[in-house]
Amino acid sequence: MDNTKKLGLIIGSLRKDSINRMVAEYIVSQLPENIEVEEIEIAQLPLYNQDYDKQTIESYDQVRQKIKEVDTVLIVTPEHNRTLPAALKNVIDIASRPHGDSAWSGKKVAVVTASPGTYGGRQCGLDVRKSMQALSAKVMIAPEVYLSHASDSIEDGKVSNEKTQQYLTKFADALVQFIEE
Repeated sequence: MDNTKKLGLIIGSLRKDSINRMVAEYIVSQLPENIEVEEIEIAQLPLYNQDYDKQTIESYDQVRQKIKEVDTVLIVTPEHNRTLPAALKNVIDIASRPHGDSAWSGKKVAVVTASPGTYGGRQCGLDVRKSMQALSAKVMIAPEVYLSHASDSIEDGKVSNEKTQQYLTKFADALVQFIEE
C-alpha cells in the first residue's frame, strides 16, 4: 500500500535570498520520506483579471492543477504592509477561479509567516487564514507560526538557531499529522 502524500509548497516571497524560503526549506527537511514536496511557483503568474476567466492561460491552468493534485498546501510567507504579498494574493485569486471550480475548496492548507520584524507577519498570517476559510479550505489550526526576528535565526542561508529549529520541528510534526488525517 502506497502511503505517499503530496505537499504543495507556496513561498510568498519572490526574493532570491528570502528568509521565508530558508524557513520553508528547514520545515521540509523535517518531513518524512513519504511526503513528496513540490514547490508551486508563483513568480511567473500574470496578475489576475476576471476577464481571463473566459480564456485559457497556461500558467493559470498549471498552478490550479498543481494545487488540485496535492493533498495539502503549505504557505510560507512574509508580510508586506501588514497583509499578504501581492504575488501570494495573486495565486490565491487565480486558484479560486473560475467560479465554481476553486482549487482551494476542501484543500488542506497550513500557513507559516516569518519576518525580521517584531510581529512575525501575524497580520498576514491571519489574512491568509481568513481568505482560505472564505474559499472553503481546511486550514490547519495549530500550532500557528508567526516567526518574529526571523533573520536572527538565519546563518549562511540556513535556520541555525536551536530554539527556532525546535519550534519549526514541532510545527513540522504537527503538519505531518494534519497531512495524514
